[in-house]
Amino acid sequence: MFADTSYDALSVDEIAARANVAKGLLYYYFRNKRGFYLAVIEDSVADLVARARSDADQPAADRLRNVLDGYLRFAQGNQAAYRTVVSGGVGFDTDVLTIRERVREEMLTSLAEGAYGRADLSPIARAALVGWLYCVEGVTLDWLVRRELGREEVHHLLVMLLLDTFVTIARLDPAWQPPEAALALHRAGAHPE
Repeated sequence: MFADTSYDALSVDEIAARANVAKGLLYYYFRNKRGFYLAVIEDSVADLVARARSDADQPAADRLRNVLDGYLRFAQGNQAAYRTVVSGGVGFDTDVLTIRERVREEMLTSLAEGAYGRADLSPIARAALVGWLYCVEGVTLDWLVRRELGREEVHHLLVMLLLDTFVTIARLDPAWQPPEAALALHRAGAHPE
């Protein structure tokens, strides 16, 4: 409902009627419309965060590919929640911004562990990978609006940008050489299977 109607235009009465529950039940569990709104966002991103944490036993290259594919599938299948989290919600919603930062940190941790086998990144590596994550968000938002590329093409583009990010990290901070995962992706042509 939040995808089809603006937050302000949607009433608790409409939400309750659509869910076929009493309005009081919504107030009991969520206190107000905003509480329900935040619960919807939390529930939507829970799958994304779970995907980022999964596949720890897979080879790093496969894990990175799978996390990125899961991210794009999440964005495509949950466009309203994705846009809300990436944009910060209605106006300047500090709770949504907190959710967004938590999701970014989860993605960064998963990326660092998948690529380097550790989450304690150098300042250069962290800044570069955070920049790549922001790039992923921008590219994904544009892809959802324009629909000019297929998911596989967007995936390939983002993997290639990630490989360039790894090379840049190594040039600026030689202690952080491109991980085996990046080399494996490069050898595989960086294309999803």
